[in-house]
Amino acid sequence: MQLLTDYLLPFLVILTVLVFVHEWGHYWIAKRAGVKVEVFSIGFGPELFGWTAKDGTRWKFCALPLGGYVKMFGDMNPASVGVDDRPMTPEERKGAFQYKSLPWRAAIVAGGPAANFLFAILILTGLFTFVGQPVTPAVIGAVIDGAPAASAGLTVGDKVLSVDGERVERFEDIQRIVQTQPGVTLPMTVERGGQQVSLSVTTGVRTVEDRFGGTQRLGYLGIGAGQGQMVKHDPLTAGVQAVKETWTVTTGTLHAIGQMIRGERDTKEVGGVLRIAQMSGEVARTSVVSVIWFLALLSINLGLINLMPVPVLDGGHLMYYGAEAVLRRPLGKRVQEVGAAIGLTAILGLMIFATWNDLVQLRIFAWVASLV
Repeated sequence: MQLLTDYLLPFLVILTVLVFVHEWGHYWIAKRAGVKVEVFSIGFGPELFGWTAKDGTRWKFCALPLGGYVKMFGDMNPASVGVDDRPMTPEERKGAFQYKSLPWRAAIVAGGPAANFLFAILILTGLFTFVGQPVTPAVIGAVIDGAPAASAGLTVGDKVLSVDGERVERFEDIQRIVQTQPGVTLPMTVERGGQQVSLSVTTGVRTVEDRFGGTQRLGYLGIGAGQGQMVKHDPLTAGVQAVKETWTVTTGTLHAIGQMIRGERDTKEVGGVLRIAQMSGEVARTSVVSVIWFLALLSINLGLINLMPVPVLDGGHLMYYGAEAVLRRPLGKRVQEVGAAIGLTAILGLMIFATWNDLVQLRIFAWVASLV
């Protein structure tokens, strides 16, 4: 019972919110385009409960709550792989997805990820307006003897203006840039005594274990920040800051993925459903603010993952539409079927890999071995 209330319930609530937001993005634009939506489902598998709206859409919750889908008239299946190629009447064509213009189809597909990004921006805007945004001036408050910062000549009182060519506004910006580049020489510009000083610093490397059992290699300089504060913004400024925060998370995630592909970052950091469930439970026991941050972070990542150019994901469909725009005709049915099979295999492989990482990081195998 404690496992249910502490981990499973928060995980299901958070996941349901994010899936609903994503699918609502597809649904809302589809309705604007005049497409008939047959099913709006939270989860897969057998239906647990649901209802049919006046427009004919079946809204339902299903037994396997790991995702969802919007099935539109003309789709052969919930994954939108293949279309209904039977002869249709002119009236049926008006509501069929495949007979809409290329811009409308692309907009419908992009609507899901766009909704996730917009949702993150909206809740962060509310957070920065009513609670505040954590802000620490980019001024060095302490330098550890013998640390990379000391070796590079950084001193207390230096105001950091840029790191690795990227403008710095807050101390948190320095941390974000440095942590993702362990053991790398970075150019820096600081303001010292009213003058700009350029120098280079080679980041140190440290391996840390987070509270969820995972390990990460992080870069560090060995500097401390000054006094931080929570700054409340007016709604417009909060919105601008929320967009910046969303952009920072997005680019940081892409940078981390690039490092993994190049072998510069440990792929053990890739987590799956089990780790997200554990994190959901941990965050739910802290504060509402932590839950909001976690929701925003997951929403951004869900939108980003769905934009990956992998068939069966939204990004894969957009890739097909890009090819259609160039060729001035849809890709052949066989090409799309093969692409879908490859994409599904890749996704299943990634899920298995992430789940394996979860089991290792959460020490499930060690626990099982202790029982033998």
